[in-house]
Parts: sequence; structure tokens; C-alpha cells
Amino acid sequence: MAARRADQRAIVSRPYVGTPRRRESPCFEATDTATLRIAGSALLPGAPARDPNPQIARLCAQFIAANRATLTHIDTEIAQQYDGARVDLVVRTHAKVGAVPLTSPTTGRPDYGLIVKPRFEWHGLGPMLSDMGWRILPAPLPMAMLPRSDRKIPPWVLSTIVLFRLKALLDRLERRFELVDEVRAAPRGSVHWATYATKYVSSAQFLRVPCRFPDLRDDTDLKAAIRFTLEKQLQGLDTQRTAGVFVLRLIEICAGLLERVRDAPPRPPGARQLDAWLRGSLRTDAFRDGLQAIEWTVDERGLAGLSDLAGLPWAMSMEVFFEAWSEAVLAAVAQRVGGRLRTGRKRETLAPLNWEPSYLGSQKFLLPDLVMERGDTTIIVDAKYKEHWEEMQDRHWGNLEDELRERHRADLLQVLAYGNLTTTPRVTVCLAYPCSTATWASLRERGRLFHRASLSAGTRRIDLLLTAFPMGVPLAEVADEFAKEIAS
Repeated sequence: MAARRADQRAIVSRPYVGTPRRRESPCFEATDTATLRIAGSALLPGAPARDPNPQIARLCAQFIAANRATLTHIDTEIAQQYDGARVDLVVRTHAKVGAVPLTSPTTGRPDYGLIVKPRFEWHGLGPMLSDMGWRILPAPLPMAMLPRSDRKIPPWVLSTIVLFRLKALLDRLERRFELVDEVRAAPRGSVHWATYATKYVSSAQFLRVPCRFPDLRDDTDLKAAIRFTLEKQLQGLDTQRTAGVFVLRLIEICAGLLERVRDAPPRPPGARQLDAWLRGSLRTDAFRDGLQAIEWTVDERGLAGLSDLAGLPWAMSMEVFFEAWSEAVLAAVAQRVGGRLRTGRKRETLAPLNWEPSYLGSQKFLLPDLVMERGDTTIIVDAKYKEHWEEMQDRHWGNLEDELRERHRADLLQVLAYGNLTTTPRVTVCLAYPCSTATWASLRERGRLFHRASLSAGTRRIDLLLTAFPMGVPLAEVADEFAKEIAS
């Protein structure tokens, strides 16, 4: 029932009849974990025939074959459906958001696009990334540009990706030996004797010796390209100062990176130079990602959603994003109550499972999302990007579908297992789900933001909390409510 309700909310038909020369290439929009229904007539290259369904069916089959692999990057499935009256494309999304180009069955070019958005409202990707301290960033995809975008992502989001990639590149910058010409007080390497005799000895400058020698230095050409990229990003960020304090923080980061490359003159790399760097040996992921960021800046590309220009495809797991959002909430809670936070993202909460013999084991470790220690109490939070909280508020537990109840039971058993990983006298384990802003506000007003239970484990007591961390509510408000609950 829950799945059908989600499908019904997300089903959209976008029929279109027209010629490619007179229309914009469409970017279809969907939400994650839902179904989008697109009229197959949207693929027709011109006016439909008297009975267009056979032609539409062939185009849909070709469209599916051409784009099935592309859609896997955003964890999306596509199928064809005929209801006796018309042919539709049925797109089923999962817990990933992003934007990808879709190949047209008539032109063979990426004339279409698909944009997947979160099903729960939020303040926007940009502000949330800033609130979260850029714990997670969208991942650009190596494929063709989108035909257009939807003005949903601020330009500084791409600047964030570029800056952090360049920081990683500078941290691992390759050093190499270069031949250096330098006037020194003592000889080193080979000496330019003719120049020394005619220019320096003749003027009694005996301690000025012109030399050429190999010196271990950073790649000056690469540093020049990095400085060019950083200066262009800084110019773009300067025009977005009014967007919020997070842009000022990005400007500070950019200025700090520029200080690291001040000794290199800014110079854009050519295509041959970029190819030469990429063909080199021992190239790391950080090196390739940094070069890609330089290339985006030189070509002035942006993430799909920035403007009406073509955009870079990108993807982001909402499960990972919600875990990062929950981490930001718990970090704010730890500041309020004086706790120490450890995160699964940094592998700080990993607890190995020791199997005997080891080669017969299945799962090798337990990894809670968040563990906060405060005095004699440990709070363990497991973030789940599911609609369970919304469903449990709408209906009584006994009226939920068996599948939903089983999934929720599995979540409970998992978080209760985490309760055995600590030895403090008091343990609080918490399941955190997303929810809509309206649901959270209603529960807050009625004092029902938290559902609490407890059980005894020997001499210890384990408290169980069920709650929601909405993404459309300011982080400080969510942290304040959670801090008051665990302090009571």
C-alpha cells in the first residue's frame, strides 16, 4: 500500500507532440524512490500518424536500450508499458538523486535528460552542504552534457567540488627534478664558466657563480594550471557573496589554496598538456579528479541545474547524504551537551567480528553511523533514509503492511545489536528517519517528536528512541530538540 501511494504521488505524464526544431529538449523530473510515467509520444520526431502506437513502441524500445546503462549511474530502472490506449515509459527511481543525459532514439544524441530530486523537501543542496560542513559532495559523472537544466543548484556548489579536489591534488602534488639556472655563492652542478669569467669575474663579483643543476621541485606547470583555476573560481565566488556566509567560507578556502601556489604564474593548460598529465604513470584518483576540476573550469562547465546552459551530469546517494546530515545534527548536539562524537564515515565506530575459523565468517564488522559518549551514557544513532516515520505517523502499527513492519523490525534489531558495543552503564540507541517539515512541526507542537522504550540488559539499561531528522528544518532547531531529549 505504501509503495502504491508513493507511486501515485509521483506519477507524471508529459505528452508532447511537435518537431525538434521548435522545442527545447526536455529534462524529465522525478523524485527518488518513486515512479515517473512519461508518455511515449514525447519521443516522436514530428506530428503523429493516425495510429502512432506502433511507432511509439519502437521508439520506446530503442530509447530503453540506449539509456539503460546510463540510468544505472543514478540507480534508476526504465520499462515500457502499454495500457491498451497509449504507450508509456515507466521510470522507477531509488535512493539516488542527480541528473543524467538521455540519448534520443531518432538522433542518437543526448537530446533528453532526467533530473531526480529528493522526495523529502530541503532548503536546497547548496545551503545544506554548507550546514553539513561539506561532509559529502555530489559526484560528477563522466558522460555527455545535459541539454539544459532547471536552475535548482547554485553555481558555488560546483566551486565547492572544484576547490576540494584541488586541495586534495595540492596535498599530493607530485615533485620531480627540474634543471634550474641560478646564480649561487658556491658552485653546484655545472658552472657557466664563460658567463662567470666575462660578467662576474671582470666586475670582481667572485662569489656570484652561474650554475645549472637538477633540483627537486613541485611540478611548476601543474601549479600554474591550479593557480589559474583557483583565480577563476575566486572571481566567480566574489559575484555570489550575497548568497550566504557559506560563500564567504569558500572564498577563504580558495584564498588559502592560492597562497600555496603563489610562486607559479597563472596559466591555463592546453588539451595536449592535460592529455600528457593523464597519460603519465602512477596517477592517483586525487590526481585525475584534480585534472578534471581544472578542465571543467577551463571549459566553463557547470552542474546540471545551474542555468539554461548545458550541465555536467552528477549523482549522489541520498542514504549517504542523510547519514551526513544526521552526523551534522549530532555534531551540533555534542557541542550543546558536551559529548564526544565518533562517526562511521571516518571508520571510528568500527567493531570487528571475530569468526572461528575466520574464513567461514560472513559479515566482518559492525559499523554504527554515529556514537556519542557523554559521562556514563553512550548514545548510538543509526540513520535510515526510509519513509517509516511518515508511515507510522499516518497509521497505527497494526495497520502497516507486513513488509514495512519487517523492515522496521530489522532496523530495530540492528540498532539494538549496536547497544552491546559499549560498556557504559547507560546506553541510548536511536533510529533516525527523515520526514516532511509539516509532519515534524505537527509532532513538535504535540510533544511527540520522540518515541521512547527501554529494556534491561543485566545491570545496564538500554533506552530506545525513534525520531526524525527533517532536512527542511534548520539544523539548529533539530539539534536543540534532540539535545533536550537526551539531557532529560
